Amino acid sequence: MNAPGKHTVAVAPHSVEGGDTGLNVLVFDSATPAPLPPVFLIHGFASSVELNWVKTGWVKALNDAGRHVIAVDLPGHGSSSSPYDLDSYTPGKIRADLLQVLVDQGVRPLVPGEPGSGVDVIGYSLGSRLAWEFGATQPELVRKMVLGGPNPQDPLADFDLAAAQNFLNDGTPIADESTAWLLNMAQLVPSNDIFALLSLIQAVKMEPFDPTDAVPRMPVLLVAGEHDERAATMDRLAGLCTGATMMVVAGRTHNNTVTSREFKAAALNFLG
Repeated sequence: MNAPGKHTVAVAPHSVEGGDTGLNVLVFDSATPAPLPPVFLIHGFASSVELNWVKTGWVKALNDAGRHVIAVDLPGHGSSSSPYDLDSYTPGKIRADLLQVLVDQGVRPLVPGEPGSGVDVIGYSLGSRLAWEFGATQPELVRKMVLGGPNPQDPLADFDLAAAQNFLNDGTPIADESTAWLLNMAQLVPSNDIFALLSLIQAVKMEPFDPTDAVPRMPVLLVAGEHDERAATMDRLAGLCTGATMMVVAGRTHNNTVTSREFKAAALNFLG
């Protein structure tokens, strides 16, 4: 058994069609396991398991509630590999890799009457976009989802790659505020490989996000901060889901909603 709150010492490499995905997978056990599915955490752009879920208290809160936690650094993030080929970063490829991670961790399809079957998913920002599509395409596996900072329009789709490259090359100012904000956020983490993250953005642009293409049918909780522009638009996502629940966290922005105790409490209550 893994030590409570500690990740597995050696997680076997995860491969898809014989190729190593290069993903860093972390597993956190609870000292008092509850008869519920594991919780799978998907972090946001330019973040990591450590930044998005450990330092913010999510892993501790979930473990204290008896939940077994599986988390993964997305490609180009944290301790995962940082390839420069675009195929490694397309949302479809990432979702396939995430599915393989869950299969390797022993997650199996939902079975009526078996409370520990399936998996619950929590995503934040980019992780919410990936979770939305993952839940919609894996309804036999995903029991419930919590999506933080969700957006019906992917902000990476409008990222000005040329302006970012010019800024990195010679300091030319970036006119687009969203592009400047995202690039600055990526540069705040010393371990981030900026050029790998730019490859991810380019790959995301190749598969634009349209939430109407595939809609999750399981219960979904949508959460955004009061001062996050997504709070004004996530109702469009809620309108697509039967029985979706929305929550706005007072006084919070996109950057700090993830640290909210109110958010954690609502997620734990929703996931049951």
